[in-house]
Amino acid sequence: MTTLEDRKAQLLARRAELVERSEEVEAELDAHHNPDWEELATEREGDEVLESMGVSAAAEIRAIDAALSRLEAGEYGVCVKCGEDISAERLDVVPHAPLCKACARG
Repeated sequence: MTTLEDRKAQLLARRAELVERSEEVEAELDAHHNPDWEELATEREGDEVLESMGVSAAAEIRAIDAALSRLEAGEYGVCVKCGEDISAERLDVVPHAPLCKACARG
């Protein structure tokens, strides 16, 4: 069984990974200054992918921060919608899940 300290360590490790990835994406986006129009067009297509990755990482970071706040408040693992426990199996897959399986479906 995973303890709350284990969950916290897991969340913090994932958050650090996402922050690092976000910083790399930002650096890559800032590095493009190609004067060749064809190359610039190709870079811009790549930038769209990088920006999407950055947005996705930012959303997951916010979800992790919310989970860490629930953990500190003693509310981690409890569905924010219905108040039922979130299954350990669900938290194993999505440790920052705010909803139980039933509420996530509905």
